[in-house]
Amino acid sequence: MGPHPAVAAIRLAVRRVLHDVITEHTTGEAPLVLVACSGGADSMALASALAFEARKLPVRAGGVTVDHGLQDGSDSRAAEVAGRMTALGLAPVESVTVTVGREGGPEAAARDARYAALDAAAERHGAAAILLGHTRDDQAETVLLGLARGSGIRSLSGMAAVSGTSRRYRRPFLQLDRQTVRKACIAQELAVWDDPHNSDPAYTRSRLRHEGLPALEKALGKGVVEALARTAQLSRDDADALDTWAADAETAVRDEAGALECAKLFGLPPAVRRRVLRRAVIAEGAPAGSLFARHIEEVDRLITGWRGQGAINLPGRVEARRQGGRLVIRQG
Repeated sequence: MGPHPAVAAIRLAVRRVLHDVITEHTTGEAPLVLVACSGGADSMALASALAFEARKLPVRAGGVTVDHGLQDGSDSRAAEVAGRMTALGLAPVESVTVTVGREGGPEAAARDARYAALDAAAERHGAAAILLGHTRDDQAETVLLGLARGSGIRSLSGMAAVSGTSRRYRRPFLQLDRQTVRKACIAQELAVWDDPHNSDPAYTRSRLRHEGLPALEKALGKGVVEALARTAQLSRDDADALDTWAADAETAVRDEAGALECAKLFGLPPAVRRRVLRRAVIAEGAPAGSLFARHIEEVDRLITGWRGQGAINLPGRVEARRQGGRLVIRQG
């Protein structure tokens, strides 16, 4: 008798990702793949599937858990999660403690600290990839959050299946729903920890998960999550195409000295022009995570609504001003 259907589904998803990592790996040693595990159902199912599949493939499998220090007893819980990963046969296994700042709000600050820790762990261990347990439900929530922020088509594209420096982050479960992943944990009798922050209405994503999405499904019927995930993929395809267009256009709108020419920028389609401007602002030192649509719209008005206005102040102490028919962007 084969494994439970949910278990088979998560293992297949992980196997496909591992085959990709193996194919892309060019050195002689078997690549190391780490799982980022919080102890919740999604990441425990992922850790279990990684441990199972790695035994049959030329892959080394390890794990990392991040202690954000935001709850009493979080250090003990992180140690327990590390122990569970070791019991699954993962090695190396590491628990990393981080200090969460305040910039961008609690959720964004925790995410930034977590990814910084994961990046450092990957460098420390020479990992080829880190697996993340985001599901189709997480993707739907991300799309709705992007829609609420009005941040444009890129935010509607949600999370990529592959992202990060050197394609570091892989998300095998983006086509699987949260219920399937939880069923896999039950079928394997995996102990999981439900983070109380995930049901705390103080957090935007928690309110969306427990109030927003259920209300949408009640109003529009079942299938909202699947439709939002499909929207993410379609939006990602469109955004990728526009990004490629903008990268090609950027060279054409610069003069011989490399300065951006306002007249040439004006001739670009708005979606392409705004991408060129965003790329230019980030290149001068503005943090991408702090650069919002309203910032780019203000810079865009220097091109499309020029009335002699002064410099635009941007995140990262970057300023943009129009000067002699050129758009000058520099760090102040």
